[in-house]
Amino acid sequence: MLLHFTKMQACGNDYIYINCFAPGVDIADPSALAVTLNHRRFGVGGDGLVLMLPSQVADAKMRIFNADGSEAKMCGNAIRCVGKYLYENEIVPKKHMRIESLSGIKKLTLTAQHGRIVSVAVDMGAPILTPRDVPVQADGDAVIARDVTIGGRAYQITCVSMGNPHAVVFCENPDPWDLAEIGPAFEHNPLFPDRVNLELVQVITANHLKMRVWERGSGETFACGTGACAAAVAAVLNGYCQKNTDITVAMPGGALVINYTDEAVYMTGDCQKTFDGVVEA
Repeated sequence: MLLHFTKMQACGNDYIYINCFAPGVDIADPSALAVTLNHRRFGVGGDGLVLMLPSQVADAKMRIFNADGSEAKMCGNAIRCVGKYLYENEIVPKKHMRIESLSGIKKLTLTAQHGRIVSVAVDMGAPILTPRDVPVQADGDAVIARDVTIGGRAYQITCVSMGNPHAVVFCENPDPWDLAEIGPAFEHNPLFPDRVNLELVQVITANHLKMRVWERGSGETFACGTGACAAAVAAVLNGYCQKNTDITVAMPGGALVINYTDEAVYMTGDCQKTFDGVVEA
């Protein structure tokens, strides 16, 4: 069949979005479709596939599939683009909307200019720190600056789940690191039973972080919304930053503003449509 899609990106995190509200759109095998469409040379190309669907408990529902076909519980950059798409296509004509995901219902606040959504703030909920819930094979109430050996090298990790599991490593400069080697070593280490996203984070100032990310199922990406949230939370837990403060997390594809409060983590950033297309599927 001919399948209509929209390519969108936020901080360079590009996904293929399919409107499942449209009549006759029924994706029988989204995992296989994600692998086919997201190939950078033989497909459309993207970090993943996002399905936008009706919800019984919120304004809409999103399902996220990584480039390898595995399903993700949450994507902070993708959910902002979902809000933009739903608003601009008059599917959910609200500037305050609720989106259902596998990590729960997230609240979005949209900012428009000339009828177009230019920025979205997302209530990402409270971070999960309990090791069994991240999950990470470790004891204690939380994993903060914990010494581990992965791939024969020593690291200090702080583990946070923002719907997806993250291991944050603070370093002097993430640029020289061989993330193509280190990322898979973390992702597939038995320490992380559901695999893990790795963030390499440099503290520039008390409210400015620099980050590179390896995402499970997708590899190194230009940005990661849940990863930026995890980096800010980890920076607070390690004493580098303060709660209730706007923390800018700069990534190769752009920057997000994260605010970690006693109640939740709030993420604010841009979202852009790249193009519409049609593909045989």
